Order: sequence, then structure tokens, then C-alpha cells
Amino acid sequence: MSDSGPFYFCLKHHTVEGKDGCKAADRLGPYDTREAASHALESAEERTKAWDEDPKWKDD
Repeated sequence: MSDSGPFYFCLKHHTVEGKDGCKAADRLGPYDTREAASHALESAEERTKAWDEDPKWKDD
């Protein structure tokens, strides 16, 4: 696989893929680097937590 992006994280196989990987519904991205794609789940978790704690998004 080429070392130039874009890169995606496959949710089905838990691997980093290039543009010709699994279908879009099964992956996160695009990411500019292979390293960023390899941390896709952690990044998504951090963003979700930040949104959950953002007072502008509370439905109280």
C-alpha cells in the first residue's frame, strides 16, 4: 500500500486502509497520515466525550 493518503480506518477489520479499501459505511476517515488513521477510534472517542460535555449540546 502506498504511503501517501488518504487513509481510512476499517471498522470491520480494524486495519488502516487506502482509498481502495472496504466500503465507506465500514470505515472512518479520511485521514492525512497512516498514523492518524491508526488512532481513529481513540480520536472518535475523544470527540464524542468532548461533545457530550459541551454545554451547548446539552438537551436538558
